[in-house]
Amino acid sequence: MKIGIDLGTTNSLVSCYGEAGPRIIPNRLGENLTPSVVSIDEEGTVYVGRTAQERCVTHPETTATLFKRSMGTDKEFQLGNKTFRAEELSSFVLRALKEDAESFLGCPVTEAIISVPAYFNDIQRKATKKAGELAGLHVERIINEPTAAAIAYGLHDREEHTKFLIFDLGGGTFDISVLEKYGTIMEVRAIAGDNFIGGEDFTKVLYGMMLHKNNIKEEDLSQKELLRLLRQAEQCKLGFSKSNESAVKFTVGETTYETCFSLAEYEENCQLLLAKIRKPIERSLKDANVRLSDIDEIVLVGGATRLPVVRSFAARIFGRIPSADIDPDETVAVGAAIQCAMKERKEEVREIVLTEVCPFTLGTSVVTQRMGDLIEGGHFMPIIERNTVIPVSRTETFCTAANQQRKINVEILQGESRMAKNNLLLGEVTVPVPPRPAGEESIDVTYTYDINSILEVQVKVNSTGVSRKVIIQKEGSQLTEEEARRRMEELNYLKIHPRDQEENKLLLARGERLYEEATGELRQEIDFLISDFEAVLKKQDKGKIEQKAKEVKEALDEMERAMEEELLDF
Repeated sequence: MKIGIDLGTTNSLVSCYGEAGPRIIPNRLGENLTPSVVSIDEEGTVYVGRTAQERCVTHPETTATLFKRSMGTDKEFQLGNKTFRAEELSSFVLRALKEDAESFLGCPVTEAIISVPAYFNDIQRKATKKAGELAGLHVERIINEPTAAAIAYGLHDREEHTKFLIFDLGGGTFDISVLEKYGTIMEVRAIAGDNFIGGEDFTKVLYGMMLHKNNIKEEDLSQKELLRLLRQAEQCKLGFSKSNESAVKFTVGETTYETCFSLAEYEENCQLLLAKIRKPIERSLKDANVRLSDIDEIVLVGGATRLPVVRSFAARIFGRIPSADIDPDETVAVGAAIQCAMKERKEEVREIVLTEVCPFTLGTSVVTQRMGDLIEGGHFMPIIERNTVIPVSRTETFCTAANQQRKINVEILQGESRMAKNNLLLGEVTVPVPPRPAGEESIDVTYTYDINSILEVQVKVNSTGVSRKVIIQKEGSQLTEEEARRRMEELNYLKIHPRDQEENKLLLARGERLYEEATGELRQEIDFLISDFEAVLKKQDKGKIEQKAKEVKEALDEMERAMEEELLDF
């Protein structure tokens, strides 16, 4: 039995797909939400969920929260005399969800699909996979949270061609996804986000307002008092869902304070947070090359979207009221359950096809040149840009940078920084080259990225034909080396450079023939047309190539007709 898991920053959920469709599995307390909190007592007993959350105030030194934000890092959490990494703490939460599912379903559960923020990098995704393994789960797939939400909404009755924007604001992370639905195909066009913005940050705004309004210094608070104030700030924040005013009562030392805040006052203090939220929205629309007016529906996902200050902000920026048909706390888990059904090829969801994109740019390190002089090495050269629809293959050609260079080392990098050292190193490929003057030896570097998150990098020396390749499995892929190799062979059709594809070669050849047959201004027009098409082919964007090829063919058709008519007149 497969289960879907929404491993959240503040709350987690587990789901399954049964005869009645997707459903949330309640935990041992009968609740759908399990707080992502872990606590350990003096005897070494581990508590997860609501019990651990209650111990957070009384035993803060042995309780951990918000550890999802540290997934894939070296940060350690001290719980009493024991230390844990974020993936170990996450494994406790996952094990509790697994046990709840087994109790509810009445059978062993060994396989799971786990959701992560779209902007999690390779290390964070592998840490999530490791957490699942520590919990005794075979992680079938790591799925992006907005993608899971899109799957949940994609099963609803929608028009044939619809553009969605998924606004996913959880307890600790924020994601934006732009998707386009064609019949049974849903294509992810672009994703953007921030792993350090969430509902907890909106709670901290109120916490800061409480301190400021009552002239309390944070350094004067004990850890227990600090946590108690944060808890009360959370309750005050939730009060805005019922009224335009929310009051809070708390005690520091021997003094009791009572404070009332207006929604307008709270919203004013949240402006910096809301400004941070605006940036990924603008970036995703720009990357998807769509205008806000092109979006047919905006969907709110994540518990923090319940906040009036967030909903009013979303309504203002989008110019309409976003949809929230499915409980925003449960949408991702519902989508994960449907993904399980897709994996099991359930009849009712078999025809749903979802395309994904690369969340980060993939590239390599190069030496920059200006006016023929070497400037410096270590610059990042993108090969597959972020938000490129996958599966995809891209090829770039590079030359030697030094005289008598005997080898070329290709660093495989992931990230958006201009400098290579600031991006994530995934691996390396080294090939020998004949020692010749700088720039006279070249290599073709081909990156092929699969829907199962497998990256193949092939480096070929053009003068000798020597070729080396490496396959990097990402996002919790469970394929063996042989299975991954076979999968890459299936994608060989993608590795043919667009300029070498038969239909494009035919179009170029036809253009060359017409250029030789034409004279005067018409010849210049054909030259411009061919050069423009070659420039588009170089960028290796399938959609743009198809559009440009259509334009070039129509133009050449018209030119050839004109030349034939001219001959007849003659």
